[in-house]
Amino acid sequence: MSETLGSGDISTRLRRVAELARRSPELVFTTLAHLIDLEMMREAYRRTRKDGSPGIDGRTGRDYEERLEENLRDLLERFRSGRYRAPAVKRVYIPKADGKSLRPIGIPTFEDKVLQRAVWMVMEAVYEQDFLDFSYGFRPGRSAHQALQALWRGLMDMGGGWIIDVDIQGFFDTLDKKQLRGFLDKRVRDGVIRRAIGKWMKAGVMEGDRVTYPEAGTPQGGVISPLLANVYLHEVVDVWFEKTVKPRMQGAAFLIRYADDMLIVCAVERDARRILEVLPKRLTKYGLTLHPEKTRLLRFKKPEGGSPSQTFNFLGFTHHWGKSLKGNWVVKRRTEGKRFGRALREIAHWCKKHRHLGLDVQHRVLSLKLRGHFGYYGITGNSPALGRFRYEARRIWHKWLIRRSQRAYLTWEAFLRLEQRYPLPPPIVVHSLLRHTRETMNRGAGCGKSARPDL
Repeated sequence: MSETLGSGDISTRLRRVAELARRSPELVFTTLAHLIDLEMMREAYRRTRKDGSPGIDGRTGRDYEERLEENLRDLLERFRSGRYRAPAVKRVYIPKADGKSLRPIGIPTFEDKVLQRAVWMVMEAVYEQDFLDFSYGFRPGRSAHQALQALWRGLMDMGGGWIIDVDIQGFFDTLDKKQLRGFLDKRVRDGVIRRAIGKWMKAGVMEGDRVTYPEAGTPQGGVISPLLANVYLHEVVDVWFEKTVKPRMQGAAFLIRYADDMLIVCAVERDARRILEVLPKRLTKYGLTLHPEKTRLLRFKKPEGGSPSQTFNFLGFTHHWGKSLKGNWVVKRRTEGKRFGRALREIAHWCKKHRHLGLDVQHRVLSLKLRGHFGYYGITGNSPALGRFRYEARRIWHKWLIRRSQRAYLTWEAFLRLEQRYPLPPPIVVHSLLRHTRETMNRGAGCGKSARPDL
């Protein structure tokens, strides 16, 4: 296990499971629930976020903590005996990246999160040995930036290529539960664990006072949901691509997947068109559908003869070709326009709502927001977008400071003097392309030859 657990005994037990799963890829585990004891429940509670929104029972993490040992013992006993009942998930809506529409998310009860976390810890020890290297989403020790780096390295090694931008329509809501149970049967058949997963899959969704029971999809908002989604896509896409598709390709090809966001890159156009022809059939077989408008095939080659190359978005970044400082064509990334606008709208909303607070409080919160933005989007080559973001954030802050009252007008000269006392953090590159490449070379990882960054 890549993550250090709170208890050495828990870590040892899960390492044994992981080692057994790694050495025996065909082994089916029928006894795993005994690993979930009170000690593991405490560890699951420790890992569960305490300040999240409460579920349908209204209990928060602090409420649960008041009688923690008693609550954990009772939860463990109900889980083992089969008396545990999965409560309905509360549905709420949050804005999408376009700022115009909403998307639903689910909020389980806090107790449900704790038990799902405990089951996730055990199942992760098994499935982490099966998942392939090009899968990055919701896995320990893996991140979106590692997926972006692998994509950059593959494109640079290949000199660009033909990209299938895959978008599965409503994946988490349309996943076939029967097919998922079949996939789980290949590795985990422990009755206690599978019974709990079955209850989560059948749990209803409460919206207002109405409870519905979806026939498809994974438990909304649940800790276990990303793992189940990875199990599903591992069987439907990853293994199929690695064992069936790649051997039939004329040229090089690779896949990068982060949860249900994925790109298939081919060096040869004919290969890409063949994949795009059979991919809908493959997904339909397992109850999934490609989004007809968002799924596309694009040519992403170095610009030649003055004709610009197409661009594409992945994990919040727009990828495009550009000239390096040495004058060579390289793959560059900038903040995706929708993400850029959404982040600024969030800052504007906060400044408007909290303009009555003291300057020290406003400065502290805005600094945290900017550092968080730079922490994700601070990637090599994206410095111009980071600078624009800080510039626009300053303008927004100034706008709402002069609206604190009718007599609170603040000139730019006065605002510049105020900034000397309350400076916003500078835009910095947190994720260095050169550092990532060196780390990859040191690990000996990657497909094909290692790409040298042309900065």
